Amino acid sequence: MLWVAVSAVALGFLVALEIAARGYGVRGPITDQAREVVFAPKSGTVLYASMALMLVVLTWRQRFIAIGAAVGIDLVFWLVRWAVGAEMMYGNGALLVTLGCAVVALTRRTGRERMLLLQGVGLALLLVTGRKTGYTWLLITSKTRPTVLDQYVATADQALGNPSWVAGRIVEATGAAGFRVLEFVYIQLAVMAVVVALYQLRNVAVERRFPRHHLVRTFLAIGLLGPGIYMIFPVVGPIFAYGADGGQWALAELWPNTPPPVAIPQPMPFDEFTPRNCMPSLHTAWATAIFIHSRKAPRALRWAGTFWLIATLGATLGFGYHYGADIVAGVVFTLTIDAGLRTLDHGWDRRGVQLVAYGAAVFVGLLLSYRYLSMEMAAHPWAFGPLVVLSMVSVIYGYVRINKRWERLAAASSVHVPQQRREQQPELV
Repeated sequence: MLWVAVSAVALGFLVALEIAARGYGVRGPITDQAREVVFAPKSGTVLYASMALMLVVLTWRQRFIAIGAAVGIDLVFWLVRWAVGAEMMYGNGALLVTLGCAVVALTRRTGRERMLLLQGVGLALLLVTGRKTGYTWLLITSKTRPTVLDQYVATADQALGNPSWVAGRIVEATGAAGFRVLEFVYIQLAVMAVVVALYQLRNVAVERRFPRHHLVRTFLAIGLLGPGIYMIFPVVGPIFAYGADGGQWALAELWPNTPPPVAIPQPMPFDEFTPRNCMPSLHTAWATAIFIHSRKAPRALRWAGTFWLIATLGATLGFGYHYGADIVAGVVFTLTIDAGLRTLDHGWDRRGVQLVAYGAAVFVGLLLSYRYLSMEMAAHPWAFGPLVVLSMVSVIYGYVRINKRWERLAAASSVHVPQQRREQQPELV
């Protein structure tokens, strides 16, 4: 019943987004995803990464068959597109195999095996549909929010030392090599998330069940809740509001060489196509989720998770896509969501509920401070800067502490105490 309810809500949400997108004269997430069954996908890498999530529920023999079928279908599509001169891209095979597994689950599986395969297909489709949903959300933010609050965030960012301006100059100094590395990390964030998720789900095929908590849940929850904050706090980012990419809508071309002057902030009008997707930084949120979920992985994967987080922070700031205030909000946002999901798994643990409430209060407090105390933050950076950082650190501390507590409880509950063996009754001699 829970899966049916979640599926119904998700379908209604997608239909609503499809209708909204059609109202603006563009394809919605349902139509856009359906076209990729035949037409060239936007990202074949994401489709294959999504199929990899589904493969965790299959045996090794079934995995090789699925991968071979996907590659074979893509080769056929490639030859046809090459012959007719159409746009070249791969990924249709992965999507068709994923959909085919859904058909197999409904027609050839029963009971627990059917549910397990449908859960695998659902994870794969949620990832690809989530990207399409994100594109529609960004369109809606640009159409429905004609004014942005960048001046408020930029003024509040004075308390943090204008980190976007500092990082922007550092990225410029690294040249083309540094730019390419950060660009790759920034674009392929979802692929790294799939790598970590595959490690967490590596035993699904053997145990025939999914673990209680894994990265995909947090990843999808961040993508679902984050765009709602975009609508409440629309911000376009330094490179648009204060840089050349903003064109005639930018206040001035100040980024990254000249920090913005401190002046009374006010909402500013902006164009109808630039996404208002800065507050909070979801790239930072997702990279933080990857980092915390890779802590129990092998050393190579832990180092990769750490590198991805650091490089993502460098890209979001150094490319001028986010302010420092967005980064702080993104970290608090992620830890609160992940703590909420873990609390749900632990039966609404009281301390977990308290941490979620505290994280939500800190997040709301940060947004209110950026909006209504930005001038005070800029005027007293040595007071407000540490306060902002300490508020984030307090949530991190609470998250680490409660996770250690849950781990101790899990370890204690898993300890097997052997029963005392009864000795045989001695015989009378």
